[in-house]
Amino acid sequence: MENGAAQPVIVAIDGPSGTGKSSTSKAVAAQLGLSYLDTGAQYRAITWWMVTNGIDIEDPTAIAAVAGKPEIVSGTDPAAPTITVDGTDVAGPIRTQEVTSQVSAVSAVPEVRARITELQRSIAAGAEQGIVVEGRDIGTTVLPDADLKIFLTASPEARAARRSGELKGADVNATREALVKRDAADSSRKTSPLAKADDAVEVDTTELTLAQVIECVVTLVEEKRAGK
Repeated sequence: MENGAAQPVIVAIDGPSGTGKSSTSKAVAAQLGLSYLDTGAQYRAITWWMVTNGIDIEDPTAIAAVAGKPEIVSGTDPAAPTITVDGTDVAGPIRTQEVTSQVSAVSAVPEVRARITELQRSIAAGAEQGIVVEGRDIGTTVLPDADLKIFLTASPEARAARRSGELKGADVNATREALVKRDAADSSRKTSPLAKADDAVEVDTTELTLAQVIECVVTLVEEKRAGK
């Protein structure tokens, strides 16, 4: 490359909740000068919109009928990622228990996935320097041609401990049960289940500190860039 400019690199980071996906993805993107996209926040945003507008979450047909209505805009700066729905900042509201408990049901609706997947692909295609895209079906469905695919895992105990640390005052056992239940729902859904891509590098974060996970992923990206 002339001027030593690095090729834009697309990195897909998948895995269940509590594996350190968001913290890792943001830090890696910031360190390497890449854009960052939290796809889970987009599914939470559309879920928040459904809940706020009184759509029956138990009725996939009702969800499908309005999947195209909310305008979801994701800011891709890893230092300060933003998300708005119809111009409203929803970064806080989408993290409530009400949204968390319903996001799997809304995300399982094929029309919702098609809509959000299209949005994710257009954001990735428009990232001039490259992008780290974090989610559950990025390497398998959204960006199957990503330059590098990483699948983060961790034991349910480690994940529950991390999540309950994030959710202040949460009971670790209750958190673990909720995580396992959500993974089961997301892994068994027909459309784009949570799954590891065949060509993904698996990183088990159970015994690693966040700094070690970040270092590991940065190294993988740099190796990929050097080999391009």
